[in-house]
Amino acid sequence: MKAVVCGAGIAGLALAHRLDALGWEVVVVERAPGPRTQGYMVDFFGPGYDAAEAMGLLPRLEELAYRIDEAGFVDERGHRRAGLDYTRFARALDGRMLSIMRPDLERALREALPAAVDLRFETGPTAVRGTADGVRVTLLDGTVETADLLVGADGVHSTVRRLVLGEEASFLRYMGFHTAAYVFDDPQIFAQVRDRFCMTDTVDRQMGLYGLRDGRVAAFGVHRAESGALPPDVREAVRRAYGGLGWVVPRALGACPPSGEVYYDQVAQIVMDRWSSGRTALVGDAAHAVSLLAGQGASLGIAGAYVLAEELGRSASVDAGLAAYEARWRPVVEDRQEAGRAAAEWFLPASASRLRLRRAAMRLSGFPGVGRLVARSLSGKPAVLAREAARSA
Repeated sequence: MKAVVCGAGIAGLALAHRLDALGWEVVVVERAPGPRTQGYMVDFFGPGYDAAEAMGLLPRLEELAYRIDEAGFVDERGHRRAGLDYTRFARALDGRMLSIMRPDLERALREALPAAVDLRFETGPTAVRGTADGVRVTLLDGTVETADLLVGADGVHSTVRRLVLGEEASFLRYMGFHTAAYVFDDPQIFAQVRDRFCMTDTVDRQMGLYGLRDGRVAAFGVHRAESGALPPDVREAVRRAYGGLGWVVPRALGACPPSGEVYYDQVAQIVMDRWSSGRTALVGDAAHAVSLLAGQGASLGIAGAYVLAEELGRSASVDAGLAAYEARWRPVVEDRQEAGRAAAEWFLPASASRLRLRRAAMRLSGFPGVGRLVARSLSGKPAVLAREAARSA
């Protein structure tokens, strides 16, 4: 059996790893010229953690992870107003949580990719045609790959989804926010944010900063925006959106790199009635982006890929495997999407009163039992799918 996987991100690499283990021939194509260096810190827990454990990735992920003691919210002078104790949160999850830069998570998956997997950069699909027993994929360089399965793991703005299932506007649910992330050098800011994640305690927009092990500082921002349309000049948009915030934000904005070195996108979910058509399927954000408001996007990307591979391996046919994957994984995804929609006001308050409520909620999280309740609300309904797969691997 042969699969063409479009997208060398988290979900695509995880799927390639698992399909190879099941004896599939795998080709991974990626439009970018090389591995992505842009991205932000993610809290990695839940079903993806279980899948990573099953794949033998945890030792490497632990090496690449960061110790974050607290997610703290500060005022315009940098004084702490509220915070979430990460050690308490990790204990509530039985220690099964890592904080890791998204590019480092991809790096670990790429390092673990079996040698037999054919990974190609600077190419991607331009046309897809179903056949009686598979699919033909025409790539940017004019080559044609014939396979038993094509999988779109190419993110929220999936080309595979557009070519096979329709235009993005039909599936994208804009959440009312834009987000940005970049990395810069500033020893003074680094000294203030080392070992903790600091965010502005502000309404309608907030910027977070944290120190990286190489001495640089990572910046992450989210702000409300009426339209999902992306700006032509990303750096100028970042400076305009977060200008006027206090603390060290002016220095961070002054160090914002050129637009091509800034991750910038709208915050959105992908909501679809089906994740496959014929021998083409979607996985990860291409199928079901939950948005950063819900968290666990990376976790669901890896776990969903693991479940897809497992169902393909145990089913009598590719078609049956795709149906089983969707039936098994959709309830988990829909739970997290709902949680993301509900979390919007908590994530970025729209008024001073909402901001005060968030501070109060974080203070309560320090009481015995409440932290575990918060952890469960963030992690969603128990999803042991990947852990069950681990036992059968």
